[in-house]
Formats: sequence, structure tokens, C-alpha cells
Amino acid sequence: MRETSPAGGADPDVLERARGGDGEAFRGLVEPYRRELQVHCYRILGSVQDAEDVLQETLLAAWRGIGGYQERASLRTWLYRIATNRCLNALRAGARRPHDPAAHRTEVAMPEPSRRREEPSWLEPYPDALLDELAGQVPGPEARYEVRESVSLAFLTALQRLPPRQRAVLVLRDVLGFRAAEVAGMLGTTGNAVTMALKRARASLAPELPGRDRESAPLPGSPQERRIVDGLRRALEAGDVDAIVAMLTDDAWLTMPPLPMEYQGPDAIRHFLATVALPGCRRYTLIPTRANGQPAFGCYLRDPRTPVLHAHGLMVLTLSGERVSALTRFHDNAILPLFGLPRSLRGL
Repeated sequence: MRETSPAGGADPDVLERARGGDGEAFRGLVEPYRRELQVHCYRILGSVQDAEDVLQETLLAAWRGIGGYQERASLRTWLYRIATNRCLNALRAGARRPHDPAAHRTEVAMPEPSRRREEPSWLEPYPDALLDELAGQVPGPEARYEVRESVSLAFLTALQRLPPRQRAVLVLRDVLGFRAAEVAGMLGTTGNAVTMALKRARASLAPELPGRDRESAPLPGSPQERRIVDGLRRALEAGDVDAIVAMLTDDAWLTMPPLPMEYQGPDAIRHFLATVALPGCRRYTLIPTRANGQPAFGCYLRDPRTPVLHAHGLMVLTLSGERVSALTRFHDNAILPLFGLPRSLRGL
């Protein structure tokens, strides 16, 4: 009995040519799944760069193994099995891109945080330009999350705190909608083990996600979203801490992955902005972009001694109704090219 999956199989003629070593035929088979596989790896690993590395490993393994593919599962399910296990192997072996903690040290002493995480989060933002390719993807009937929700920073941050196997099970079941039997086949385990892992993952994830009573974010690109984003950009570029704080929800968070310090509430965020982010004459120029289905800015620091503006990371906004519920600041300039943003700008 063949397994079913949220998406279909392969053209028999093309599959036969691929089994015979036809590279073009193989590319024709796997190309429709390339982007969704990359996003799948990103959800599990939390890094765009690591996800691309594992995607390449997945495609190479699929090319080497296509001759033995027996169609007991759909081609898509088979590819997801390879990708998921490659991700778990990478997490188990620690075979991910090295991170230099020194690169994320701040220039001034940090105020006492509202919360300090035990471990740093190496989560990276994902460009919306790449997510656009998933616009037509329909999750399986057992999925619990919409595509937009499943790539939000809040969801991914919570996901990274799960043990790797629970993380993989939750993504396969609740995000992609694969059946328990399919997931068990992918992971080489039993349906009961999948059900138990999913139960634990859901219980751990629920307290980390925004409450159902939080107001919905404005639709992407809507006049309401543009009004909020433009207002915050003007306040940030002017260094107007009071105006920034006035746009925050009462329970807003300021986080800076991978730094473990997190600040919650207008008072804590005001103190951080005034003493660390926007002291004295420090001024930024912000270039709008989008990440994880959310509005974002490429940040450039003005240098009064030169007309050149230097890159200073990326800021992603989480909106709730008419206000901002989270500011997530990524300091790694290496991610900017993924968003089509340069390392420096001439004075604007």
C-alpha cells in the first residue's frame, strides 16, 4: 500500500530517465520542491545559510539514491524524509556554520534584562522574497498552522527551543500536514512514538506563542501596516525614544538574537534605547524590507565624519493591531545580501 502525501508524485517517463542517470530529468523532478524543502530545513535549523547547506546535501543524496526510489511514498514525501534526517544529523553532530560570540558583543554595557535566556538563539531572519515562492502551497489536511504563521519569528523562536526530534515531528505534522504514519516512515519510528513526540512538542510550544487574545497583525502591504511602519521608521531615524515607545504595546519585547538578554515593556525598552541603541547623536537610516512575513528594516549607522553609512544589521517588527508588539534586532551584517541590501550606503 502506497503512502499518500499533501502533494503528488512524479511523471513516470521523467522518473525513469532520472533513474537512468539523466541529470536534466532529475532536476525537473526535484526543482518544484526546492524552495519548500529549503524553508523546511530553515524551520528546523533556524538559519538560512545552514538550511541551504543541508538542502544541497539533500539534493545530492536524492541524486545518488534516485535509482533505488521504489515509489512506496510520493516523491515529495521521499525528499522530505531525506531533508528531515539530514537536518537532524546536522543538529546531532553540531555540523552547522560556526558562530563567533565576540562578533555580537555590544560597545556599551547592557542594562539588566527583563529575562535572560540560558542559551543564545542563532535564529536568522528569512527573506520574504523567497517565501513568495510558497504562496500557492496548500498544507496537508492535518496542518494546524497557515504558511504565514509558520514562518513568523514568534513561531520559529519557540520552535528552536524544542528538542530536535520533537521539532521535526511538529513541523511535519502541524505545519506540513503529513499523517502520523508518513512521519513515522520518514523518521524510522512508530506512529505511537510520533504521536507522543507531537503531544510533548505542542505542550512545550503553546506557552511560548502569543496568546489568542492578541490583536491580529495588519495585512501585509495594507495601508494600516504602512502607516505603522512609516511612523516607527520616522521615530527611529530621528532618535525619538518617546515616539518609539508610544507605538509599543504594554507587553512589547525587544530581543537581539543571539544575545540572551530580552527586554519587555515600555520602561525597559525605553531605558535600553536611551542608553544603548540611540544615545546622544547616534542616528540610523532605515531601508524597508520584509522578513518572515513581517515588515523589517535594513539598518545603516550614520558616521558624522564621512558620507558613507555602514550596515548595522536588520530589525524585524511584529505588529499587533495599531501597535508594535516586538522589535527583533539581528546584528549580523552577513544576512543583508540575502535581502538584496548592501554593506554600506552613500549618505542619503
